[in-house]
Amino acid sequence: MSTNAIARRYARALIQLASDQEKVEQYYTELRVFYGAVESNPEVGEIIAAPGHGIEAKRALLKSLIEPLGVSKTIADFLLLLLDKKRMGALSQITGEYRLLADQAAGILRSTVTSALPLSEPQVEGIRRALEKATGKQIVLTVSEDPALIGGVVTRIGDKVFDGSIRTQLAKIQDILQKG
Repeated sequence: MSTNAIARRYARALIQLASDQEKVEQYYTELRVFYGAVESNPEVGEIIAAPGHGIEAKRALLKSLIEPLGVSKTIADFLLLLLDKKRMGALSQITGEYRLLADQAAGILRSTVTSALPLSEPQVEGIRRALEKATGKQIVLTVSEDPALIGGVVTRIGDKVFDGSIRTQLAKIQDILQKG
C-alpha cells in the first residue's frame, strides 16, 4: 500500500474521531506542534526511525517529548499508535491529509495568490470574495509576492492555476511571434 493511501487512512480515522469530539482544529494544532518539535530535534526523529532501538525505548522517548508539549490524550495515543505500527515516517503526510479532510468537512478551500507587487487589503478581500463566489466555498488565502511576474497575479486553488501574470502573457506573445 502506498504511503499516500496509508496517510489518508490514518488521517480519515483521526478526523472522524476529532469530529465526534468536536476538536478538529485542536487536534490539527497538536499534530503540527508535535511535528515541529520532532523536526527541530533531528536526533529524536533518527532514534524513532532507527531499527536498532527497542520499542520500549522509543515509546519512552516519545512520551517524554509529548508530555511537555501538552498534547491531548487522544493525540498522544494516536502518536504512540503510529510508533507501534511503524508509521511515524508518514506523520507529515498524515497531518497534511488531516488538514485537507478538515477543510473539506468545513467547506474550506485553501488558495495562494502571488503578485508582482504588494496587494492592498481591499484587493486581497476582492480576490477572496471573487474566488468564494466562483467556487461556492469559503476561501483561505495565502498571499505572496514574486517580482518576476512583472505584473498581474497567479492564483492556485488545489491543482488548478489561474495565471494572469504579465510574464505569462509576454511568453504567449513571444510564442505566437516565433511561430509566425
